[in-house]
Amino acid sequence: MPDDFEPDELRDENILVCLTRSTLDIPSIVTSVKSPKAGAVVLFAGTTRDNFDGKPVTQLEYSSYPRLALKTMLSVAHSVKEKHSLTAVSMAHRLGVVPIEEESILIAVSAPHRQAAWKGGEEALELCKEKVEVWKLEKFAGEEGSVWRANKDSA
Repeated sequence: MPDDFEPDELRDENILVCLTRSTLDIPSIVTSVKSPKAGAVVLFAGTTRDNFDGKPVTQLEYSSYPRLALKTMLSVAHSVKEKHSLTAVSMAHRLGVVPIEEESILIAVSAPHRQAAWKGGEEALELCKEKVEVWKLEKFAGEEGSVWRANKDSA
């Protein structure tokens, strides 16, 4: 799973998608979707929790195929933007080690009205987790070891 790269992003009309090894910047991603045409901004922040399926988690580590992952993220953003008539969409995914309580993914959307923003934001997250070429290594405390997983909810 190749993941040697500098922070990278793709932009299109009112769309931003990026992969980075840096801490994710919540104010920046919210600002990126604000518009005088939008009456609603929805933000989802996915954070590393301290357990999975009853096992104590120490950290998550994300890896990806960046070139393909960015293209897939852009495709997802276009799809939800059009389907829900969103004003703007931004998605940022962190790679590398993500400690407990830190964000691994941010999805922000804006729309003229809240229902479109809620639905569009949720769909963007679900499609991102389903389709984007990102994998996570869950590291457990003690003798539990670690497990590679597709970047999907499995519980």
